Amino acid sequence: MAALVQDLLSSVPHWVIYLTVFGLPFLEASVFLGFVFPGETALVFGGVLASQGKVSVAGVLVLAVVGAITGDAVGYAIGRRYGAGLQASRLGQKIGDARWSTTEQFLQRRGGPAVFFGRWTALLRAMVPSAAGMAKIPYHTFALWNALGGTIWAVACVYGGYVVGDVVGRFVSGFGYLIAAVVVLAVAVHFVRKRREKRTTNDLSVR
Repeated sequence: MAALVQDLLSSVPHWVIYLTVFGLPFLEASVFLGFVFPGETALVFGGVLASQGKVSVAGVLVLAVVGAITGDAVGYAIGRRYGAGLQASRLGQKIGDARWSTTEQFLQRRGGPAVFFGRWTALLRAMVPSAAGMAKIPYHTFALWNALGGTIWAVACVYGGYVVGDVVGRFVSGFGYLIAAVVVLAVAVHFVRKRREKRTTNDLSVR
């Protein structure tokens, strides 16, 4: 099954893979997608494909780093803007008081470096940026540790997939290919809907 999905993904446009490499790390903290899809899966997967010559390793690296850093910056801005209201919101309640408490305690213990160290744990990677904004950590402090952590984490994940290649590919294939397949399906559905809407509009205008 994994081989079949891999063959399918090999035929999709490169921009879909690049979008996935950028999008999952970006959405991890900005909309808490990290609770569902860990961003490193997309980065390792992108590194594996780069090792096979299917995409550019430089392109994957740049998009991975930019996605990681900007996604956390958006998460910080959301936390700073909405503050405690975010935790009290429906989404905040779904996350749960225990997770908020764990993240708050981690920030209190580590301060600014928590932004860097939190990058390496899925739970904290999704929550630390918004919690840092809620705690009013100065943005220049957050930005420094965010840039450092995001860069090192993204490069490590991508090169982990690139260097180990097919071994990592087989290890993450079931989950990684599933994520990419979902993205491809979503994009295909979007374009089909747009084409149908355009066709319907044209038919009505002719009538």
